[in-house]
Amino acid sequence: MFRIAQWATGAMGRTALRRVIDHEDLELVGVYVYGKDKVGRDAGEIARRPATGILATNRIEDILAARPDVVVHTPRIGAPYTREDPDVIRLLSAGCNVISTAGFHYPAAHGTAYAAPLRAACEKGGSTLAGLGLNPGFVAERLAVMLTGMCAQLSGLATYELADASGMKSPEFVFGIMGFGTDPAVNDVTKGPLAKLYGDLFSEVFHAVAHELGTSVRVIEPRHRLTLAPHDITIGAGTVRAGTVAATEWRWEAAFADDRRMIHSVTWTADPTLHGGDRRDAASWRVEVDGRPNVRLTLRIEDPDPSAPHTRAGTDATVALALRAIPAVCAAPAGFFHMSGLAPFNDRFRP
Repeated sequence: MFRIAQWATGAMGRTALRRVIDHEDLELVGVYVYGKDKVGRDAGEIARRPATGILATNRIEDILAARPDVVVHTPRIGAPYTREDPDVIRLLSAGCNVISTAGFHYPAAHGTAYAAPLRAACEKGGSTLAGLGLNPGFVAERLAVMLTGMCAQLSGLATYELADASGMKSPEFVFGIMGFGTDPAVNDVTKGPLAKLYGDLFSEVFHAVAHELGTSVRVIEPRHRLTLAPHDITIGAGTVRAGTVAATEWRWEAAFADDRRMIHSVTWTADPTLHGGDRRDAASWRVEVDGRPNVRLTLRIEDPDPSAPHTRAGTDATVALALRAIPAVCAAPAGFFHMSGLAPFNDRFRP
């Protein structure tokens, strides 16, 4: 039985909280919330489950006092990228393993000055930090890397995500964090703080893949693109006006030290048909591995209930990947958790 504290109860956090409550091998011992209206409420009420006796708190001291084996850390990512670090460092220093869906996938990507305090906290607490999820965390770092093992020769790889944001209900997130509805002539989101935030987050993908392939990142260059709404588009969070941003493609192209190249592209859209997709494309990916042979994979994640919100399948998958790693994270040595793809491309017999 693993003792779990759930950190944050937004859309991702509520899903994680339900999975923890329902799991026979997990014991919920704490819930951290940001909203004052949730403080003191039973975790079961927040998760639409029977009462658990565990009351939500906004004090990190209460979480530490509960002595969880793992803190499942699912806050909404926001600028600056480092804003969650102080809390995570405190949790790690106190001996709590942390599994986060909000970054920390490959801290070394940001250099020693960034990674050192996190690593020191792990060493102090004898704890492990794991950044896990679907993207970042799985599609490129584990799935695409695994596919390279089918190649006798490898020249590069690319991963493309198309995600339908029309079902998202939060105007703050859709029109703020995601940049929908902005006028690029007034505010080009691909050149502002949003681009910096996503650049910090997704740079970890490239460094993690390079590590798996036995090389390093030489350069990462942004190639972001915007799609403007051809007409007013009504979505769950409001209306995207004609001529404003209806989709953002956050795209980076990297060169590795061994001259192989990688593309990672994330397109969030108010309407998948603007990009040749269809309404089933709530969450879909293309993985392209170039070499001998070329390898092509299309991945679609769908909810079994066609009336479910478009984002639910991706949320379920992200939480499943995070929770599935709990035993491995608890058994891992202190430091940064590493979950490798299986037998990636390797042109030398390195140990």
